[in-house]
Amino acid sequence: MDKVVIVMPAFNEAENIAPMIEELCGKEFPKIKGAEMHLLVVDANSPDGTGKIVKEKQDKYENLHLLQKEKGGLGADYIAGFKYATSELHADAVMEMDADFQHPPRFVKPMVEAYLDGAEYVIGSRYILGGSVPSEWPIFRKAVSYFGNLFIRIVLLKPKLHDLTTGFRLTKVKGVLDKIDLDNIMEPKRFAYKVDLLYQSIKNAKVVKEVPLEFAPRTKEQSKFDTKEMISTFRVAIILGIKDKQRFIKFGIVGFAGYIVNAVFLAIFTNLNFVSALAWGLSTEFAIINNFVFNNIWTFKTEKITGVKALFKKFLQFNGTSIGALVIQTVFGGLSDWLFGIQYRQLALPFIIVFLVLPYNYFMYNAVIWKTWKKLPFIGAKE
Repeated sequence: MDKVVIVMPAFNEAENIAPMIEELCGKEFPKIKGAEMHLLVVDANSPDGTGKIVKEKQDKYENLHLLQKEKGGLGADYIAGFKYATSELHADAVMEMDADFQHPPRFVKPMVEAYLDGAEYVIGSRYILGGSVPSEWPIFRKAVSYFGNLFIRIVLLKPKLHDLTTGFRLTKVKGVLDKIDLDNIMEPKRFAYKVDLLYQSIKNAKVVKEVPLEFAPRTKEQSKFDTKEMISTFRVAIILGIKDKQRFIKFGIVGFAGYIVNAVFLAIFTNLNFVSALAWGLSTEFAIINNFVFNNIWTFKTEKITGVKALFKKFLQFNGTSIGALVIQTVFGGLSDWLFGIQYRQLALPFIIVFLVLPYNYFMYNAVIWKTWKKLPFIGAKE
């Protein structure tokens, strides 16, 4: 039976922690079949006695645990909790959950059920059917939440996922959490850590699922999320967005250089009166050579192919996969010649390259040649 540990930071949550423990350990956990449920409270030495309350409740619930540490920020508390849950409690999955009832305990069960059904990363989403934000929130706060989340979805290019700023999430340990360098999460003292942790978890997880979450208002205290937290969150999202696209940017630059090589030789062969198919084919092959060399030493330098034998073998494979690009360019280039005449070759070439050849090449380079994709980018993330 899988062990699921809820990691719950609770700094100065003396008013909330006792009823939260009762709701989870006493009411919700017994309803969940197929998983061994535990609650780990992470207390950063709260001066209001939060830790003392948890210790008293431990006499009643064997599946209640307490980790006390120095104050270091929300992200640091979660990271410490994850490490303890995996190393000391041997968790198969961990959940992030607030202690202030903004994440209602009744939503734990569907999160765990989604995990037991095969999801490796489960997101409690406020922006799918069945989810919601508090009706008490003023319009401005609702707008900031919605459009801020939309901004991060756009920056990270995750349109299929609807809530990337939620703090209610479940992560499988093996193959997902254990591949993340928790000691180097960005902005561990701020809410922005959530974006980095989510970004890395989505990359590692084979199956991502969102389940509805009816986000509740705080009843005991004001939210700690402010303008500084929002700016920090957006900054992390932008950094990750750029970092994630670095390889594609390099690929585009190399592809553009290949386009220049292609265009130059196409012009030369045209002036030499080469037949259409030969002109398009030879110019494409020169571009292929350019692309292999510079992608190997720059775009995919972390997966760089070395050694004469390996280079020769991979170059042959590269040419084999590039036959597709050659066929695409030759066929559509020839079609352009037939429809519009050879005088329009230099106009037809960029359209063929950008909309047909580049997408094909990017797929083949990542999936076949340098094998950077462990899974296809359009498979595995389910809503």
